[in-house]
Amino acid sequence: MSRPRVAIIGVILESNRQAAPAGEDDFRTLYWLEGQEIIDQARSGETALATEVCAFVRAMDATGPWEPVPILLAGSHPAGPIEGALIDHFIGRITEGMRDAGQLDAVYVANHGGMTATDREDPDGDIISGARSMVGAGTRIVVTLDLHANISERMVEESDLIVGYRTNPHVDMIERGEEAALALRMMLAGAWQPKSAFIRLPLTPASVSLLTESGPYSDLINYGQRRQAEHAGGIVNVSIFGGFVFSDTSKNGLAIVVTARNEVALAEALADEIAEMAWAMRARFKKKLTPISEAVAVALETDRAPVIFSDSGDNPGGGGTGRTTELLTALVNANVENALIGCFFDPPLAARAHEVDLGGRFRAEFNSHPGVSCDKPFEADAEVVGLHEGDIMGRLGIYAGRNLHLGKCAALRIGGVTAIVISNRYQTADPIFFEMFGFDIGAAHTVAVKSRGHFRAGFRPWFTPDQVFEIDTEGLTSPVLERIQWHGLPRPVYPLDEDTVWERAGV
Repeated sequence: MSRPRVAIIGVILESNRQAAPAGEDDFRTLYWLEGQEIIDQARSGETALATEVCAFVRAMDATGPWEPVPILLAGSHPAGPIEGALIDHFIGRITEGMRDAGQLDAVYVANHGGMTATDREDPDGDIISGARSMVGAGTRIVVTLDLHANISERMVEESDLIVGYRTNPHVDMIERGEEAALALRMMLAGAWQPKSAFIRLPLTPASVSLLTESGPYSDLINYGQRRQAEHAGGIVNVSIFGGFVFSDTSKNGLAIVVTARNEVALAEALADEIAEMAWAMRARFKKKLTPISEAVAVALETDRAPVIFSDSGDNPGGGGTGRTTELLTALVNANVENALIGCFFDPPLAARAHEVDLGGRFRAEFNSHPGVSCDKPFEADAEVVGLHEGDIMGRLGIYAGRNLHLGKCAALRIGGVTAIVISNRYQTADPIFFEMFGFDIGAAHTVAVKSRGHFRAGFRPWFTPDQVFEIDTEGLTSPVLERIQWHGLPRPVYPLDEDTVWERAGV
């Protein structure tokens, strides 16, 4: 096949049932591209597009002739379920574009995998199965997904290969995009006739226990990769999805997808082996957080190394509002010195700081506009010590090399605490959020970030794992799962239900 025609489609959204639905504006503030603009941005090197998409396109470019057929790619910051009418619109545009494209040899789907809709729970499956219905059984479909994807049966059944991230914090998107492209080349050459096995466990860990540097999830990922290497002649991919519990759906649960080159029995045996290992270690997925009172005590210590706090209950990267003030209030009231905290999603406050101008002092009102119950107001006298228009490029970790558009930003000094305020909701996973104002991370005694885990990669030059504290704060991403009213999880499920039982199929 000299010039395979490959459609490119995808809708990236991680849905938190507790958060406000994601509408058109949520996608417009990140990216919504159709047609040739997708390829132009993927090849440009300066884009907000998902990194794996750019890697896929460049790998296809590097490995031979091909004809990309870009149709639609849309991405939103993590939010609530996508509005039903909007996902219908996206699917309609994808269907229309694939129909107009004519004969296709393959489809590349760039999704997150943790999306829900206001009127259904598996729009990721709708996109993949819709693509299959358009191209038929003989056309290859490869999919890249975040490791927080919630996997449904039809996502696996209707695709030829699913490639999941292997790192959390996510730093392997380039490798996964390249892997998808190279695997597609092998399939198109007739070298592989992939067969996949899928097992989902009644195990829904909080995201704080899904790190891949150490811990139970790291052990599972590493084991899967080692076993894949030992079956190099037969197994082409092992993806282990920790899932996103806050989506709160019946397809939640740690999932194993193993793909063999040709023999499904080989994939089934390895998937079963990994599932047994995961279930046996389920108790290790429980994790203890640091209470705010202890965090404040640590911040007040003077004879210690610098530390970084994760405001784990309010992670915008998991659908958090970016507006809770519980940790800020505690640090300010305790008169903590030399502390940086960010980022607060508060456009009215950022606009007010720009009116006051650099060096000005005013009464800063956090959350002066309506929000959810955890977005409590906070007022304090503040000095404007930094202003920025918010167009920056990520430097480290998940945002490295990606264009970020934060809107008007401000740095407000409140006693010994400097708070960063932004106008477009992002998690604080990159030092650039502080450095754009000229702040030196290494000079701060305490840093607090609204991020669950991705900050670990962005701030690793300054903070080793023993200098990281995950704080038990309120918000829409609280890892204390017992506090949440669940509606869709497949109960019983561990760790919410201690007596949950799982048995292998056929046992």
